[in-house]
Amino acid sequence: MKKWIFFLCPVAMLVLFLGYYKVEMRALDERDARRAAEVAGQNAAAAAHKKAVEDQARAESDKRAAQAAAEIAAKEAQRESKWDQEGREIRSKTDYYNAEAARYAQRAEKLTAELKSLDELKEKENRADFELLKEVEALRVAKQIADMEIGRMVAMISKRADEILETPLPSLPKR
Repeated sequence: MKKWIFFLCPVAMLVLFLGYYKVEMRALDERDARRAAEVAGQNAAAAAHKKAVEDQARAESDKRAAQAAAEIAAKEAQRESKWDQEGREIRSKTDYYNAEAARYAQRAEKLTAELKSLDELKEKENRADFELLKEVEALRVAKQIADMEIGRMVAMISKRADEILETPLPSLPKR
């Protein structure tokens, strides 16, 4: 019988081991399932918290984006308003200065026409002045010629008078 003991003891121990192993495996599986449920619950809570935080961040982001878009739109509207106002000012100044330029151009035309007529008048007056100067110079030359002629005549007469005086006078009969 001793041989059976060698066989029965390990089998009994194996059965005992398998019993304990099954109980422990069930407990381990339950513990793992509980832990998995806890982890899943934590993950679900974390996911829900993460989703809530993301939703809140998205809402804040959308709010900030809407605010930024509103600010950009306000700035753009203000810039366009300023641009339009400056455009109107430039247009009004341009119209004013164009009118001024037209007025000055008209005045320049009048002054140019007046200058042209005055130049023509000056030219006429210069010609008349030149003709008068020419006439005065001609009269001066004529006077000089006349003076020279008079001087020559006087010289001729005095020469003749000297010739006559140098010649002896015929004696006149005495009476």
